[in-house]
Amino acid sequence: MNLETGRNEMPAEKKSARTKRVKRRRKRIKSSRALRKRRWLIGLLAVFILIVIAAVTVFLLLAGREKENEAVEETFTQMEESLPSQEIEDDLGDDVVNHIVTAGSSVLEAFRQRPESHELTPDNTSNFASITDCVLDSDTGKISVTAKGDGIPKSDDKYYYLFALNTYQDTISPDSEYIARDYKDNSCTMTAALNYNTAGSRLYKKFVVAVKKDGEYVQVSSPKYITNPEEIAKHTSVYQEPKSIKGLLVDPNKLRGSELDDLGVKQAAYNIPVARLLGPSTNPAYPTINYTYNGKTYTLNGQVIAEYDLVFSTLTAKGITTTAIILNGPTSTYKQLIHPKARGGSAPYYMFNGAEEAGVEYMAAIGSFLADRYSNTKYGKISNWIIANEINARKEWNYMEYTDIETYVEEYAKAFRVFYTAIKSVSGSARVYISLDQQWDRNLKNNTNYDARDVLDVFNANITSKGNLEWGLAQHPYNVPLTEPRIWKASKYVEHNAGTSMMTIANIEVLVNYMKQEQFLQEDGEVRSILISELGYTSTKGEAYQAAAYAYAYYKMEHYKEIDGFLLNRQTDAAEEVAQGLAFGLNDSGGRHKQIYEVFKHIDTSEHAKYTDFAKSIIGISNWSEIMR
Repeated sequence: MNLETGRNEMPAEKKSARTKRVKRRRKRIKSSRALRKRRWLIGLLAVFILIVIAAVTVFLLLAGREKENEAVEETFTQMEESLPSQEIEDDLGDDVVNHIVTAGSSVLEAFRQRPESHELTPDNTSNFASITDCVLDSDTGKISVTAKGDGIPKSDDKYYYLFALNTYQDTISPDSEYIARDYKDNSCTMTAALNYNTAGSRLYKKFVVAVKKDGEYVQVSSPKYITNPEEIAKHTSVYQEPKSIKGLLVDPNKLRGSELDDLGVKQAAYNIPVARLLGPSTNPAYPTINYTYNGKTYTLNGQVIAEYDLVFSTLTAKGITTTAIILNGPTSTYKQLIHPKARGGSAPYYMFNGAEEAGVEYMAAIGSFLADRYSNTKYGKISNWIIANEINARKEWNYMEYTDIETYVEEYAKAFRVFYTAIKSVSGSARVYISLDQQWDRNLKNNTNYDARDVLDVFNANITSKGNLEWGLAQHPYNVPLTEPRIWKASKYVEHNAGTSMMTIANIEVLVNYMKQEQFLQEDGEVRSILISELGYTSTKGEAYQAAAYAYAYYKMEHYKEIDGFLLNRQTDAAEEVAQGLAFGLNDSGGRHKQIYEVFKHIDTSEHAKYTDFAKSIIGISNWSEIMR
């Protein structure tokens, strides 16, 4: 201890050692701070390099004018050379360097895997991209269009553009404006507002993808329509499944009586000629109905609507599943409903007009109104809708000037899709059908009608290519000739193969098997609904033959689960048909029940054999299984 200070004195050698330790610690701290600063600066440099790599890559990926591969590789080589040296790597540490190198390599690899660029040519332009989905998004309520391609087309910029065309437009007009855009890639999805029930509605539009080339928009895809209009349906009740296939074209004069109940009718069909619905009412007891749709107001005859209200509400109250047949009859007031190439013709019914704006607007409004009104119990519920009648019989039932079958079917398909979309966008569970007759594959020379098989093939291809729908087939497999009720009688026109000239109940399995082909199946793999919506047998050659024919037809159709209904033509004989030898009714014109009446009444009950066994000896069989194939 130092006596003067009172403190212990440290030996000199210890003091010297302590001083050295302090100096070494201070040096280490100073060195560590310098190293941290150095590493911070280097890290900043590394981040900068990554940003540059990413920015250049994005630019090259998205630039409208694609670079050559060699030039791009050279750019990345130069970037790789600018990465930290080994000395700096030692300071940064392996993890940081590996992160920089990995990130840079990932960016480079992403660029190397970019879609291949292609020049647009006359051969590849129209179908360079394929629209795989055109749907209403249930979450957003918007239209979602997905397009795919093998590579990307070279164009003025980096975008695909989405355009909405009218049903009657084939190309993008010069004054059109795109409704959405997305970066070009092997696939892209673009969304746009639906604008439902407004003047700007896109519900009935068809959509195409385009690019900008030399300052103009060039279409690079085939058109597609919305395929799921039921997504926005106001009425979402389940489909009204009938209790059996037994159906009838009802006599409106017997609608309010007890006969439908006595017959146990499970399904019914009724015609709606659309022009009848339009125009003001002249009866003050049934005021005019003004219906506003897509920004326009349409005038509907309140008295005519009341007639249909009575029909459909009565059928619904009886638990009958109802089919409405939408027909385009003659009209001088609403010519916009008739196709421009059908005006001037002379026929009971005409091709609907999907070729002009006014025709599309009227069909959309009528379809929407009817689907809304007849989706409940107040006015009645229509479950099935058939658009036009026997469309392959151009001259008689769906008149338009004769043309090639592809053009004819395209005009029908336009109208069908408008009605389908209008109906399904309101009544989600409704089924919508096309109608064909029994002239299946006749291949007649100089025939100015069309074979049902050909129309079916072309229609299916048309609808599939432009956006597949869940359409159904309403077939009329009348016997050959119509005046012959004996289905079982051999005919050179009726064969059990797809090349048969005529389609009757005797060979109805041909139709069922035809619809089972893969190209006809719905998106879910199910066979489309088949409805025998009109079929009858005359009693002019004897009521026993008529009754036996009905039993034969019913049992044959009941055998095939793909057939959803058999609507017999008709409840009461029609005078104009009887004059042609066609007494199809369950009742004669005076109201007397024919033999077929009791067969019809009991065919779907436990007592059916009691009323149908008589037919076996007439047909020449001992068991009904003998008529099945």
